[in-house]
Amino acid sequence: MIAIIDYGMGNLRSVAKALESLGATVKITASPDIIENASGVVLPGVGAMPDAMKALQKAKVISNIKKAIAEDKPFLGICLGLQLLFENSEEGGGCKGLGIFKGSVPKFAFSKLLTSDQRPATALKIPHMGWNQIKIKMADGGPATKASAGRQRTAVKNKGILAGLKDDSYVYFVHSYYVKPKDKNIIATTTNYGFEFCSSIAEGNLFACQFHPEKSQKVGLKILQNFVNMCN
Repeated sequence: MIAIIDYGMGNLRSVAKALESLGATVKITASPDIIENASGVVLPGVGAMPDAMKALQKAKVISNIKKAIAEDKPFLGICLGLQLLFENSEEGGGCKGLGIFKGSVPKFAFSKLLTSDQRPATALKIPHMGWNQIKIKMADGGPATKASAGRQRTAVKNKGILAGLKDDSYVYFVHSYYVKPKDKNIIATTTNYGFEFCSSIAEGNLFACQFHPEKSQKVGLKILQNFVNMCN
């Protein structure tokens, strides 16, 4: 059974329906016992990070999230569920995240940037919304990072949650903030929106993405199917 953490924010039913369409048994829950006994955990999220942190604290699931990740249980973070894993965000004047990974969550700012073809990036809209491509950065067989305490990374081109995906696959985004990991080794994919930003991370059995796999049609369903396979 896969537990989708319910803290009052996120497209819970759309994520659940996508996973169920792939044959997974899914439970939307904030129960510590159910989360602890689940074969995999999903942390979705839509909205502002300060509100999300307050909601997680109110739901009393932060310790369950940290325990699942520490135990290397299959874990999927989606959109805000990626940003929450980092130390701090600029959103709302600044707020702390869960601090699972070192790094920050700044807002897109294009005033001094040029796009890859040297056009002013100020024409790019915020939020970054719609279809864009991902570049798979994580190489097969790379060493575990220090933070992983010896866990091997699984989200690589030929195995794990990115198995069967090609470079430049299109996925669906809706966000104004992006993550800047201090450890570049955890970056699984990047996406260009005025500049190359980290669009997903991976370490051990954890994968978290800025895009929405449940809205990304065949590519997104492939990622979710790979996650279901990891949980079995």
